[in-house]
Amino acid sequence: MDTSHSATDSAAQARQERFGHLPQRIRFEDMVVEKSAVPADSAAAAYDPAGAWSHYSCLAVDLGL
Repeated sequence: MDTSHSATDSAAQARQERFGHLPQRIRFEDMVVEKSAVPADSAAAAYDPAGAWSHYSCLAVDLGL
């Protein structure tokens, strides 16, 4: 029975070494990425009547009713 007790102690010690501490703290500056704002492209956001059908969903129109 002495060997099982020492095996339990060594397993507990291995767990303590692996999980017994918190990970290193990450600074706020390392988690944030700053990007400069780009003005919106008015040509890309303009209404396109030829492509508007791809955003329109109506069952009656799909069935030709």
